[in-house]
Amino acid sequence: MVNALTIHPKDDEKIHISVAMVTFNGEKYIREQMDSILSQLQEGDELVVSDDGSTDGTLQILWEYQQKDPRVRPIQGPKQGIKKNVEHVLKNTRGNYIFLADQDDIWLPGKVEKVMQAFAEHHVMVVVHDAKVFEGEDPEQIVMESFFAFRNSGPGVVKNMMKNSYIGCCMAFQRKLKEVIFPIPDKIEMHDQWIGILGDYTDGKSYFLPEPLLLYRRHGENNSGMKHYGIGKMLRNRMVFFGYFFKKLLHI
Repeated sequence: MVNALTIHPKDDEKIHISVAMVTFNGEKYIREQMDSILSQLQEGDELVVSDDGSTDGTLQILWEYQQKDPRVRPIQGPKQGIKKNVEHVLKNTRGNYIFLADQDDIWLPGKVEKVMQAFAEHHVMVVVHDAKVFEGEDPEQIVMESFFAFRNSGPGVVKNMMKNSYIGCCMAFQRKLKEVIFPIPDKIEMHDQWIGILGDYTDGKSYFLPEPLLLYRRHGENNSGMKHYGIGKMLRNRMVFFGYFFKKLLHI
């Protein structure tokens, strides 16, 4: 049996919290999301945004925010798909704690504080919190009170290999985890499952915080973790994930 991963921390850096966001043609909702994030960050934190070739006004919005807030750091994405863009933005983060963020959700007040409190109290590698789901334009049009209830969310490597309950926009992890998650395999279905399971497999484990700290915006254009695939695709996705996961363990 393969032993649990042991991750060795690097020297401390000045940045305490990094928020890692990827964007692509997100001008419609990105201001609301960035405002909800920046209102919770401290002076020594950062919001790193990797744009993957937007053709709308997203870049202009990012430069506008950077001009008035030095915590905002836009970078150019690799233009190789969402998983490679996530990997790219994560590699460019400098914080001791890294929060993942989508371009079109809304962080609820107290999210950062409560997640950091969970890290301190539970001594874990990854924290995942619950979310409420709303439709389209109006955050008050809640269509799902708990993503955790929908996915039967919880920790566990085998559990989350069989049915993933990690959702990237609700995840934060310690910087030490970056030592094992790269490269993110391009052929797996979800980068959040990869990060979450590797975090859960380490000696730090993961903690599922049962409080909605985000409003997840569901619309026709976003990549959703709420899909139900057919049995054929589900089996294929699991086999691909198993293969990459065990290959990763053999090389660590």
